[in-house]
Amino acid sequence: MAIEELMKNLDSVIDKTIKSGETVVVEIHSGNAVILSEEEYESMKETIYVLSQPGLASRIKEGEKEDISKMHTFNDNEDF
Repeated sequence: MAIEELMKNLDSVIDKTIKSGETVVVEIHSGNAVILSEEEYESMKETIYVLSQPGLASRIKEGEKEDISKMHTFNDNEDF
């Protein structure tokens, strides 16, 4: 999207971005920029954090293989 088009429709572009979760690439003479919703931004930060923790991604993948029927729910009264 050209910067001129964005400036004419800023409110509607941002509203659409928030509702749809899609990013908007804004083109100007010196390069491009991206507009994304806060929700998408926070999600990306969390993904980067998780992937940057040594071994965490592999532990998550291992956990996905566990049989959920054998899991127990947390109980405040349970002794560990």
